[in-house]
Amino acid sequence: MATPRLSTNLSDEDPESTGQEVAWTAAVPLRGRATVAGTPGTGGRLLSTVLNGLKKYTTLLVLLILMALFSFVSPYFLTSRNLINIVLQNTYFIIVAVGLSFVMIGGGIDLSVGYQMSLVGVVTAMMMVVYQLPVWLAVGIGLLLGTTLGLINGLIVAQIRTFPLIVTLATSTIFQGISYLISQAKTYRNYPAEFLFIVNGRVLGLPFDVFLALVIVICAHFIYSETRFGLRLIALGGNEEAARLVGLNTRFIKISAYTLCGFLVAIATMVMLAKANTMNSSFGPGTEFVALTAAIVGGVSFVGGEGSIPALVAGVFVLAVLGNGMQLAGWGTYAQYIVRGIILLGAVVFDEYQKKTRRALR
Repeated sequence: MATPRLSTNLSDEDPESTGQEVAWTAAVPLRGRATVAGTPGTGGRLLSTVLNGLKKYTTLLVLLILMALFSFVSPYFLTSRNLINIVLQNTYFIIVAVGLSFVMIGGGIDLSVGYQMSLVGVVTAMMMVVYQLPVWLAVGIGLLLGTTLGLINGLIVAQIRTFPLIVTLATSTIFQGISYLISQAKTYRNYPAEFLFIVNGRVLGLPFDVFLALVIVICAHFIYSETRFGLRLIALGGNEEAARLVGLNTRFIKISAYTLCGFLVAIATMVMLAKANTMNSSFGPGTEFVALTAAIVGGVSFVGGEGSIPALVAGVFVLAVLGNGMQLAGWGTYAQYIVRGIILLGAVVFDEYQKKTRRALR
């Protein structure tokens, strides 16, 4: 019986050899392609379906459970004012998490985003407050700087081909030093009204920062589901060597992912800067942990190859609701750190369990 052929348009030329077809099959995550051999039994198929369903809807279910729980703990939790505040306070976290998802789904990680925000924020604030540059020029410089920082990370990771955690931890320290050298630990505040439009303005009835985050989420979802770059990025995260064998330019895809992450982190920095209306070098660090936790809670695999933007956004709101609800209940900030750490650990364990189960079903 003839063996089914898998045809894709992800490389510039369709693979000609059997080896390339096998490589491409290995590169795409199991949930994103048809299985052509080794069909599991009824029990295996049922378990696989249950696991996929759990991963798809777990984050939303956890979010709803937390909201129900805190509605009993505090009468103020489900008020419209509180829920609106939760959304407004987390717009820049959503943008950072979306940017980080491009790196993580591609099989990488970026621990430097916190100090990228610190450096970009300090430079942008100084451009407006110290050098009195027009807002559009100051923001443009900040966005260009953030994109460049992401590009630097991507070039180093792609060039030396080592674990990106170590690379971005090193660049994080470098960005930290540069930020403090430039700012001299000073605080910059009182920005022009044109810049504060980011948080005070409205577009289509929505606060501008909410509208901006919504547009970025929609665009990211479109990139992952409808574009060749998104599919290539998923293939890279699924199996880098197989993606390379099938003809994908894995180096370019990696660099593009980190550069895009840097650009989105710079946008998030502008939102953070406008919300605080003040800036110093301590602003930004810690954001990477929230974004990383939200990504993993939202189903973005820690080793790459799969993820969902809607679930990612739900992951951000899981952490936001948790923090807000615990604060209203009077449980304090330190308890939140413990609970967030437990959630991150649980999400990683669940992700690894699913992977082992899928491998056993193949």
